Amino acid sequence: MPRYSQGAGTRPVFSLLLSILIGLPQTGLAQAGQEAPAPAKLNIVIVEGDGAINNVKQRTAREAIVQVEDENRRPIAGAAVLFMLPDSGPGGVFSNGTRTLQVMTDSQGRAAVKGLRVNSTQGKFQIQVQATYQGVTATATITQTNAVITAAAVGGISGKLIAILAIAGGAAAGGAYALTRSNGGSTTTPPVTTPTTISAGAPSVGGPQ
Repeated sequence: MPRYSQGAGTRPVFSLLLSILIGLPQTGLAQAGQEAPAPAKLNIVIVEGDGAINNVKQRTAREAIVQVEDENRRPIAGAAVLFMLPDSGPGGVFSNGTRTLQVMTDSQGRAAVKGLRVNSTQGKFQIQVQATYQGVTATATITQTNAVITAAAVGGISGKLIAILAIAGGAAAGGAYALTRSNGGSTTTPPVTTPTTISAGAPSVGGPQ
C-alpha cells in the first residue's frame, strides 16, 4: 500500500501562491515604467532676446532663449519648440536658411535660437514661439527691432543720452540769454569804481564813470 508524506497535498497550493507573490512586484515595476502623465498646461518663459535691437549692417541678432515649464513651474525636457519669423518686412532667416526652426528643450527645459541672420529692413518684428509636449501646446511672442546702429551708440553714449545733454545745454544757453537781457541786453559791463544801485526800471549808476 503506497505511503504519502503529510505535506504532499499542500505543495501545489503553495507553488501557486508563491508564483502570485512573485508576480506582484513585477506588475508594480511595469506600472512604474509607464510614461508620466501629460501636464495640465505649459508655460513659455522668455529668458533672452525679447526687446533686443539688431544691427542691420552686421546682419546679426541677439540669441533668443525660452524655457518651457509645466503648471508647477517645473522645467520640461524633450518639448518641441517651434520658432517662426514673419514672411515679409523686418525680420530675417534662421541658421537653416528658412523662417521656421524647431528645437527640442534640454534637461533644463530650454531651447535656444542661434545664428539668426536679420535682413536690411528696419523696424520691429515678432518671433512667434510654439511649444508642444504630450499633446499640450503653449504660445509666446519675442519682439525685436532691426536698426542701424550709429557711431554715437558704439562709444557707449546712446542717442537718448545725447538728446538729454542737448536739452540741458539749450536750457543753460537760454538762462544765460535771460540773464543778459535782465542786465540791459549787453554782454559788456563797463568798469565800476563805486557801488552800483540797480532799480526796477532803467539801471542808474552812481558816481563818476
